[in-house]
Amino acid sequence: MKTSVDSWPLPKIRLFLILGFVFLTNALLAEFIGVKIFSLNSLLGIDNQGNTLEFNLTAGVLLWPVVFVMTDLINEYYGHKVVLIFSALSALCILYAFGMVYGSIALPPAEFWPGSMQGRGVENMQTAYGAVFGQGLWIIAGSITAFLVGQMVDVWVFQRIKRLTGEGKLWLRATGSTMISQGIDSVVVLYIAFYLGADWPLQRVLQIALLNYAFKWVAAMAMTPLIYLVHQRIERYLGPELSEQMRQEALLVKN
Repeated sequence: MKTSVDSWPLPKIRLFLILGFVFLTNALLAEFIGVKIFSLNSLLGIDNQGNTLEFNLTAGVLLWPVVFVMTDLINEYYGHKVVLIFSALSALCILYAFGMVYGSIALPPAEFWPGSMQGRGVENMQTAYGAVFGQGLWIIAGSITAFLVGQMVDVWVFQRIKRLTGEGKLWLRATGSTMISQGIDSVVVLYIAFYLGADWPLQRVLQIALLNYAFKWVAAMAMTPLIYLVHQRIERYLGPELSEQMRQEALLVKN
């Protein structure tokens, strides 16, 4: 049974807005904080000297696991088409945000502003502002393309696993869809941003992609209990009748 948005009960509307807000916010923020590369070795207190393998990751990994969880929850209760709509909206928001950022970088700075933070070690605020926020166009293109491709694969695999296993095995469809989609995402973003955009050797791109994927794999496994926790809270909020109706409607949405 399909219903229009106008006929949705209030709990369904509220859940839709909450999941969508968290999804969009984290996807947008992940793009901006992702310009920082951090050392996982230092975070874990591992000495980088000697033959220790060094793990350098983007700070965006702090937020992308949240996006993965929201993707699976939206897919579970609203279907894959709603996930794809949110993904497209996120991509548009990211493009709009970067357009505004590039516009702000181009604005002439106030006379005092470039040297206003020299006492804190920032020689030129205008240069720093442009360096932090002005990501290369190839990185933006790679990130958005990988995000959209990854989301399409994620929702497709999630629905296929659910059709095969039924309502049980939430961990399998949530983790399985994330593992496959993020493997593709990790390769696509680096291939476009650095192989096509910066002429990096393909071997280096694949090595870094493998390290990032390994981290995302561990993060996805660690997030599995959170998925169950949020899922239980949602079931309790919606009630058994409405939650069952929404899950069945989400599953019946045609490709």
